[in-house]
Amino acid sequence: MTQIEAHITGTVWKIEVAVGDSVDEGDVVAILESMKMEMPVEAEDPGVVARILVEEGQAVQEGDPLVELT
Repeated sequence: MTQIEAHITGTVWKIEVAVGDSVDEGDVVAILESMKMEMPVEAEDPGVVARILVEEGQAVQEGDPLVELT
């Protein structure tokens, strides 16, 4: 399992993937909003989305897991 983590503290503005989706390195999996800026969160490795660990509108801290890949 690989976890994709928040790289900033903010709010989950949009989740761009669903469970079962295949992602490649560099694909955007979520967008975080912080200080009125939208920051994309990209997959660092290819994989398949196994679980989405957050919901849109949820506050997250830097390092919090967002998505789990297999």
